[in-house]
Amino acid sequence: MSSLYKHLRVHQIFGANTDVGKTILTTALSRASASKKFPVFYLKPVSTGTKEDADDGHVVRFGGKASKLIHAECLFQYDEPVSPHLAARLKDPENANIPSDEIFIKSVATRIREYAERTGKAAHVYVETAGGVHSPTLSGTTQLDSYRPLFLPTVLIGDSKLGGISSTISAYESLLLRGYIVDAVILFRDEYYRNWEYLTEYFRKRGIYVSTVDPPPARISDPSQDAEATEKYYEALVSPDIENGISNVVDYLDVRHGIRLKELESMPQRTLNTVWWPFVQHGTVKRPEDVTVIDSAYGDFFSVARPQNEKNASSSILSPEFDGSASWWTQTFGHANSSLTMAAARASGRYGHVMFPQATHLPALKLAERLVHNGPGKGWASRAFISDNGSTGMEVALKMALRAYTVRHGSKFTEQDNKNLGILGLKGSYHGDTIGAMDACEEGVYTCEWHNAKGYWFEPPSIGFQDGKPRISVPSSLSSTAKPRTVPAKSLSWIYDVEERLHTPLAREYALYVQRALEKIERQGQKLAALVIEPLVMGAGGMIFVDPLFQRVLVDVVRGRRSGSSKEWSGMPVIYDEVFVGLNRLGVESTGPILGVYPDISVNAKVLTGGLVPLSVTLATQSIFNAFLSDTKADALLHGHSYTAHPIGCEVANETLAQIDRLVKTDEWKSAKSKWSEYQGEESKVWSLWDPQFVAEVSKLPQVKEAMALGSVFAINFEDSVAGYTSFFAQTMLSPLKSPSEDTGLSEAPGGASYGIHYRTLGNVGYFMTSLNTKASVIRSLEDKIWRTISN
Repeated sequence: MSSLYKHLRVHQIFGANTDVGKTILTTALSRASASKKFPVFYLKPVSTGTKEDADDGHVVRFGGKASKLIHAECLFQYDEPVSPHLAARLKDPENANIPSDEIFIKSVATRIREYAERTGKAAHVYVETAGGVHSPTLSGTTQLDSYRPLFLPTVLIGDSKLGGISSTISAYESLLLRGYIVDAVILFRDEYYRNWEYLTEYFRKRGIYVSTVDPPPARISDPSQDAEATEKYYEALVSPDIENGISNVVDYLDVRHGIRLKELESMPQRTLNTVWWPFVQHGTVKRPEDVTVIDSAYGDFFSVARPQNEKNASSSILSPEFDGSASWWTQTFGHANSSLTMAAARASGRYGHVMFPQATHLPALKLAERLVHNGPGKGWASRAFISDNGSTGMEVALKMALRAYTVRHGSKFTEQDNKNLGILGLKGSYHGDTIGAMDACEEGVYTCEWHNAKGYWFEPPSIGFQDGKPRISVPSSLSSTAKPRTVPAKSLSWIYDVEERLHTPLAREYALYVQRALEKIERQGQKLAALVIEPLVMGAGGMIFVDPLFQRVLVDVVRGRRSGSSKEWSGMPVIYDEVFVGLNRLGVESTGPILGVYPDISVNAKVLTGGLVPLSVTLATQSIFNAFLSDTKADALLHGHSYTAHPIGCEVANETLAQIDRLVKTDEWKSAKSKWSEYQGEESKVWSLWDPQFVAEVSKLPQVKEAMALGSVFAINFEDSVAGYTSFFAQTMLSPLKSPSEDTGLSEAPGGASYGIHYRTLGNVGYFMTSLNTKASVIRSLEDKIWRTISN
């Protein structure tokens, strides 16, 4: 993902199948480039068979008069002429020294960087793969997936034999599904099967350049005569006089390279001229260099274009940048996950989009059943309403709750009373940008001119590491001393042992405060119809890790009882906004088991679809559903969107949940959980992928007020006199992270290049978020970079 140079054009050669002429045509490309006076680097990452017959030797042998300009090499050579994964196992039956995908890709990327440094003028690189696009690499991963982190522009060698039309189109579509740029297709002109006629027209309609060339002559038994015939063939093949021949292909690839460079260079200013960004003050972004140009993404990293100068003219225009916000909290398994892409393609091919009212389709049905019966709704929910995104999912939840409340109490209220029903929540809450969701929050920076906050919001106690120890911060509004105070905790695990803490003085203090506040609200005549909370962590409000005991007590008091199982909601409907925190973002599928109490309505999104497409599901109890149930259509939940329960999103969600089910059983998760238990000296109810010692040490820094981590989330609350969303303190403090820092040896980024960190801040709060499957080695690298930046 960091192999784009101004002076070095790099193309990867894939074959539609084995024995389609990849080496012959790559040799021709190398020879044509050399004949145009370009230095050529031919790289064969994996070769199987005897060294005497190795492809890198063939390329140099038939490089023509300019062969001295051709440098050819192979990285991994195996003697047996079989598939690379099998050749590697035959050589190493114990699999002890077979290179992993990571090592394999770093080896290739390192070579390309060396080529770029070696030549100071325009040059060409051809990376030839082995077999077909899905032939396995050394680890057994198919080539398309193994090479994808490099994201090299591609030349596809088509299949000219019987069945070749199908294999060529299949290979092309497989490349597209993984995001590859296919610049050209080359194939032999077989006059019997005539595949080239069909494929030329097929690719012309898709804007793909096609070159068809004569096939090589038949092999001659006499080696010298065979070599002479082969040399003549290559000489004719690369002749510039041949229309649409190999020489023209080389020129065309140069043109495509130049177009890509110009496009990346022009994108920042074009964006400034046309795009209206979300959550960005355009008045502060005036320079093209302030625009992050994302060329591609893979795993946890963006590949971003950076301006060049004379000092770094030979370096890659692209460099890796860790996606430090998980692309606004959506990424689950990293970018370009091929399984999620295939799920989307599967549903798109079968359904496209179909109507959903009074209908069903398998992806939506399976998703609803999974979430209700074996997911976050297990044991309490009976229905799933599928909508577009988190904000609309919350709109649905609010409509459900308000209707349920008015159906039960409506006889007591006038129509105007119903319109003035309010919400009970917490200060700092955020439930989305649509008007109804904003009205469920108090006035703040996210609200707009039409905002009409209706409700009451408690200032919540929060938790975090302060000076290396977990503590509970109780605001003055809740404190018996009328001053904010800090309550020490036995351990972080103890803080989240809500059932044990229910009998503590602090629990009674919370309950008394909530009860008195609700009584005062009632005396003032304000009617509250629903409790809406972001369980455990309030995200956009500043990554506030709320004391779970307070949220549990709040639910209990609202319901007027110790929360247990019940078929009917009591007090007022309770909504859990789990758009951000749900589905293992915090290391647990749902927050209900930690709080020890379940909602009447909950909303899930973001992680739900792995970060690929928007989708949201609002879960509800039968009691809530019954509020809309009658023989009158006007009583129904008359809410929906054109793309309600779109099959693509539902199928991707099903695949995401299936992958999460496997992920939670992995050694990486078990190891992270074990580390937090060892750190606390007891079995921990909560844990994080971030190292507990790192979190504690960060909290000791003089400029840090508090640090906290759960699941994949790590947040730092910096000391700042101008705290709040409008503060630039965290952004300024963390700004050095944007620049790629030189790592010792190869970095943890795909390909091993030095990487920066793309991050978002919430005023004086800096936060970082990984995918659920981010490797421990990557997180340790992030911790090192963060520590070096903020400890100086």
